[in-house]
Parts: sequence; structure tokens; C-alpha cells
Amino acid sequence: MTGEPVIRAAGCVLWRRAAAGGGLEIALVHRPKYDDWSHPKGKLKRSEDALTGAVREVSEETGMTCATGPELPTLRYLVGSRPKEVRYWAAEATGGTFVPNREVDRMLWVTPAAARHCLTQPRDKELVDALLSALHMTGETR
Repeated sequence: MTGEPVIRAAGCVLWRRAAAGGGLEIALVHRPKYDDWSHPKGKLKRSEDALTGAVREVSEETGMTCATGPELPTLRYLVGSRPKEVRYWAAEATGGTFVPNREVDRMLWVTPAAARHCLTQPRDKELVDALLSALHMTGETR
């Protein structure tokens, strides 16, 4: 890539069973600094392993606890001239309450179809399909 040190980050595609219909919902977070909708994620702390960082970021950005599942595709892209690598896991929400904060001012629970529509970055939309595949689910609105 550029010879610059890689920005290491991690996150989760956070999901829960929908109250009605038996499908699932995916959590999306809005970051006012970028005015975008994304999956909860963030930079790793020094010496922090990616899975620990992913769970920490879910807690910090959504207020949710979670049970992690399969690892999803790693996204690689440039931020300015620096390469960034974000590792993701499927994670089922197990509890908690969202409280708006400086980093994340809104959170939505949406269907996979709505998530694909709302997510700002095309690369994040691919993670919705990866989640559904990892959970062995098919169908546009499940």
C-alpha cells in the first residue's frame, strides 16, 4: 500500500432477533463527526487484541453487551494516505441500553434490507450479507 503504519481497528455487526416475525435486526450507529451510518467499530488500543477491541467498541458506541460469533470479512481501505484494517465479528446483542454520546448520537435497529439502504459506505453493506451467510440465513428481509 503506502508504507505508512496500518491503522488497526475492529468492530461487530451487532444483531438481535426481531420482536415480530422471527427475523433479525441489525444495529447501526450514527457518528456526527462524519455524519455517517456504520457498524460499531473503532481503533484498537495499544496491545489490544482485535476481538477484545471489537466487543469494547460495541459497548462504548451502543451500550450493548454481546455474544460474539463467527468472524466476518476484514475490510481494508485507505484513510488519507494511511492503510486501515478493520476486523469484524457477528455479535448477538445480549442486553444493554443505548445512551447518546460524543462519538455516537443515534442508534437504529433495522432489518438487513434497511441496513443495506442506510449504511453510508458500500463496504459496510457487504458485511450485512456476510452476517446473513455466517448465520446461515437467506432472504432479503430476514
